[in-house]
Amino acid sequence: MGKRFQVRRFRFKRRSLMASVSTGLMSGLVFAGPAGAAQDEQTNVQNLPAVEISAPPPPAVRRSAPARPVARIGAPASAAPKTRLYVYPTSPGTGRGLDVDKVPSAINAVDASQIKRTNSLNITDALRDNIPGVNISEVTGNPFQPDVEFRGFVASPVVGTPQGLAVYQNGVRINEAFSDAVNWDLIPTAAIRSVTLVTNNPAFGLNALGGALNMQMKDGFTYQGAEIDVMGGSFGRIQGSAQWGKTVDKNFGVYGALEGVRDNGFRNFSQSTVRRFYGDVGYKAGDSEFHANMGVAKNDFGASATVPAELLDKYWGATYTTPQTTSNRVGYLNLTGKADVTPTWTLEGTARVRRYEQKIVDGNPTDAQECGADPTLLCFGDDTTPANGVNGLQLANPFAPGTILGEIDRSSIRSTTFGVSGQATNTDQLFGHDNRFVIGATYDASVTRYNATAEIGSMGENYVVSGSGVFLGPTGLPDPVAGPVSLRTVNQYNGLYAMDTFNVTDAFAITGGGRFNVARITLEDQLGTDLNGDHTFMRFNPVIGGTYRINPELTAYAGYSAANRVPTPLELGCADPMRPCLIAAFLVSDPPLKQVVSKTIEAGFRGTKELNIGTLGWKVGGFRATNYDDIVAVPAVGRTGFGYFTNVGRTRRQGLEAEVNIKSPTLQFQASYSFVDARYLDPFELGSESPFADPVTETIQVLRGNQLPAIPRHRVKVGVDYAVTDVWKVGGNAIFVSSQYFVGDENNQYSKLPSYTVFNLHTSYQVTKNFQLYGRVDNVFDKRYATYGTFFDREALPNFTNGGAEFNDPRSLSPARPRAFYAGMRMTF
Repeated sequence: MGKRFQVRRFRFKRRSLMASVSTGLMSGLVFAGPAGAAQDEQTNVQNLPAVEISAPPPPAVRRSAPARPVARIGAPASAAPKTRLYVYPTSPGTGRGLDVDKVPSAINAVDASQIKRTNSLNITDALRDNIPGVNISEVTGNPFQPDVEFRGFVASPVVGTPQGLAVYQNGVRINEAFSDAVNWDLIPTAAIRSVTLVTNNPAFGLNALGGALNMQMKDGFTYQGAEIDVMGGSFGRIQGSAQWGKTVDKNFGVYGALEGVRDNGFRNFSQSTVRRFYGDVGYKAGDSEFHANMGVAKNDFGASATVPAELLDKYWGATYTTPQTTSNRVGYLNLTGKADVTPTWTLEGTARVRRYEQKIVDGNPTDAQECGADPTLLCFGDDTTPANGVNGLQLANPFAPGTILGEIDRSSIRSTTFGVSGQATNTDQLFGHDNRFVIGATYDASVTRYNATAEIGSMGENYVVSGSGVFLGPTGLPDPVAGPVSLRTVNQYNGLYAMDTFNVTDAFAITGGGRFNVARITLEDQLGTDLNGDHTFMRFNPVIGGTYRINPELTAYAGYSAANRVPTPLELGCADPMRPCLIAAFLVSDPPLKQVVSKTIEAGFRGTKELNIGTLGWKVGGFRATNYDDIVAVPAVGRTGFGYFTNVGRTRRQGLEAEVNIKSPTLQFQASYSFVDARYLDPFELGSESPFADPVTETIQVLRGNQLPAIPRHRVKVGVDYAVTDVWKVGGNAIFVSSQYFVGDENNQYSKLPSYTVFNLHTSYQVTKNFQLYGRVDNVFDKRYATYGTFFDREALPNFTNGGAEFNDPRSLSPARPRAFYAGMRMTF
């Protein structure tokens, strides 16, 4: 696990272990407008809790944009209005809209044209550039598997990370069942029609502590035409995508997208190969609409993770123990339907199946070494605890005297998820006032088979572990388990929700409702009985809020809600400080954990105004989210790579977000600022590699008021796109992220990871109506910075770049990509 655990304080294996398609709610913000052809689409952003939203109409008198013909950055301002928001996966255009001003929470959305402007097949790039408060960290060392953090809550592929964001694709929850992790590489970016990040709403089910991200996909009714996009550039990047959509006889729609990426990475052993396909077949008849969509992905990565700062000083592309590879595979099929059964009742439903497989090979340091009393045998780090083989007998030492030992941890996951959900929406008036009522239910079941082994090997001077064919087995109680694991887990997630939005007056609306969640998690040990367990969690999460339209250009909102996250099978299988686990490969039977409950209040203002230069939009809001019984991963003292999970009491995240944007046919400008203050509210003790840890106990004392690590307090984003001529566009953005505490420095004693500012540029030239050339430069000034930092065990391995001496610097960092140049071409038909 080595650097994998460095990534999350004790080398978590950053991989998720199951594709959970639970709790089938979906969110999304739909910008209604004409369906885009294969050109730039100001696409409709759709789906979310039982609210359809239409933006208020523009004032009767509006000033036109400059009269000269220019290339349009996006849709013209006049096409902007009509936005719809849904609580559940459904097709746009039901015709029963609710003002966007009726939503009592912050709303952030990214449409297809914004995704296209990044010229990236990585959806997290568009989230980073366009949503205030979203921060991206390459904890794994791979750009296709980053951490996405918002308001101090994370959606990460790193196993063991406390996850706090729910992620949906076409209404299917894609947080992995075994660890709630999110594999961003499996999401077909070219096929995304919109992404919406909605807060303060429990209707999204489990894990939506900080909010829910919904990706609504394209289909043959919303996208017609064809497009081929090819790009290449620095570090061996070659990528291509093709998409095609068509409506047949007005009733049938067909859409397909194919993507491929090859990137060598700027660090050693960090190659990436991404292959994805997504397709949709739809049928419309009157007010009814039905879809079948499917996708497959086959991706392989070298994940270099964090690396000691002293190695980075020698070479910015350095790595620290390898092999580190991941293979992700997924295939899924979703069936959705919607019908207006009466003028005021709409019924919707979905059924889905998803198959997910992952294989990990992970080279790390090891606690195994030759025994002090008998060098012909292998022991663990104290020189006396026997290192047993799979047969339960102590292992003979096959290595030459003085060999530095390492370990290759291998794991595999095979999971299958089935789910169904249904929703009914009613828009009858109530007491003579407009009203929208939604009720729905979801059921998801996931079955996972998880296997893991650990092979002892020799560590080379390039930190490459070579296997020996000697595998570790269980060591016996009370020592940690280091042997093979074969585990079957079953997750059953049930949800029942209801939401109602009532217009007290034309200007004032109130929303209330809630969701009742029931989760049952069963663990079945396939090699014995130690891992067996059966856990059930129940929770009702309420929501209440209101909006008030002060005038046609200004709206105020406020709301309160609760959400919960149940412990994952990984956390439930590793929760005893007396019996820590080799995270996340080897689990032991442990006491149950409490579920995490988050209670959020937020309030703010938003508005729009027509100016000479275009449409001005702005918003400002504040939030406070308090987690109760929060779960953290705790490193085990004296056991490299071992740890356990525990409830640590309350944590709090609070702050504010502000954004201003201008949109016109020639100009798009966006500037945002966000502040996040994240703190522990209860004291606890934590194992740490921090130089300020107690030298005897190797622990730190976390006090009330200490800041949570890896959460920068300030983020500033500025972006601009300008049409210089009819055919030439230029643009760029700047992102500032303030300093943050290192993971492992929860008591805030060490100096912070420095802040950074990075500048990016892009341009495009429309050669003909159907042929475009484009280019981009990332990190224009070649800034050397790290997006994530933690501490590592300086005694685990020698510093081979310094003659084999011990490491002096305790920091282990995730270096950001240096300056990179890319160029491509896009053809539409």
